[in-house]
Amino acid sequence: MRNIAISFFVVLGLLTSCSKSENKDDKKELPPQPYQYIVAKSGPAENLTQYPARLEGIQNVEIRPKIDGFVERIYVDEGSQVKQGQLLFLIRNPQYEQSVLAAQATVNSAKAQVATAQMQVTKTKPLVDKKIISAYELEAAELALKSAKAALAETQAQLTNAQVNQGYTKLFSPVSGVVGTLPYKAGSYISSATAQPLTTVSNVSKVFAYFSINEKQQLDFFKHATGATIQEKINNSPLVDLILSDGSKYNEKGKIESISGLVDPNTGSFSVRATFPNPNGLLRSGYSATVQLPNNMEDVIIIPQSATYELQGKVFTYVIGSNNKVKSTEIKVEDLPDGLTYAVTSGLKQGDKVVVEGTGLLKDDTEVVPKETTLQNVINKK
Repeated sequence: MRNIAISFFVVLGLLTSCSKSENKDDKKELPPQPYQYIVAKSGPAENLTQYPARLEGIQNVEIRPKIDGFVERIYVDEGSQVKQGQLLFLIRNPQYEQSVLAAQATVNSAKAQVATAQMQVTKTKPLVDKKIISAYELEAAELALKSAKAALAETQAQLTNAQVNQGYTKLFSPVSGVVGTLPYKAGSYISSATAQPLTTVSNVSKVFAYFSINEKQQLDFFKHATGATIQEKINNSPLVDLILSDGSKYNEKGKIESISGLVDPNTGSFSVRATFPNPNGLLRSGYSATVQLPNNMEDVIIIPQSATYELQGKVFTYVIGSNNKVKSTEIKVEDLPDGLTYAVTSGLKQGDKVVVEGTGLLKDDTEVVPKETTLQNVINKK
């Protein structure tokens, strides 16, 4: 039994010795591996900032009746193009036609009275000259003529007013544009107090895109825009793009034309208006879109997104030190339009060696074999 126990411990010792030997071999460090890097270079970059926007025609004119009546005819359809002065609606109300006829009859009667008074003056004047009758008779005739003429002028004004009211039965488009919805159909009773307009005509030869920027963005804009005055800064602002609701880019560039002078106390934002030409009438009032502004940045470093990793909401990259050991460095970045690169605004400096591959495998103080490459080569591999 004693011999068996001795043999057991001997075997156990050999196994333990072998296990330690294997662990020691496992702990042998691998030689430094090659990792590609790029040299950080500072320079300009263009970023794009997007803002939700609503579109409106340069004129949105509500068509409202000035008189009461029934819609007799509608000469246009929803969405149709109309010219300035084109007939849109006919309103039926016989009283206005009758008022014109009555006023015309009154004018005719007044004209007859003027003619009679004129004849009386003509007849009286020679008799006064011959002293057959007194001058008083002539003065009375002349006053009667003036009264008749005044009455005629009054009736003519009444006729004009009646004709104007009759003219309101026809509604014409005040501008060229696109017809909106038609909430009232033929036969509907409408009046000047009707809540909804008969329609809205939108002039969309140009389109306004309204969007909002916050206080910081407004300050940044005026700080970096060129010009001595606010208006000069706005005039010198770069052209902007419009992204439509289907994700496509509108083929015409727009121009920022105004920025509100007061901040909205409810939202803390400024209203901005950009104008886009609309020669083909593609854009319509009420559309939603996105205004895309170029944002020129100076003295930033461009690195591939693949050279970074995130930890607890922060962005890091690895920089190779003078001893060829890597060190994790926190950086501040902004997305660039290509979707492949970042603009580093802080955390790196000119000349830093930024590791661009295998960042997920590295740890601080890992020794590497540096292999220089270029940013373009890294991007081309994507």
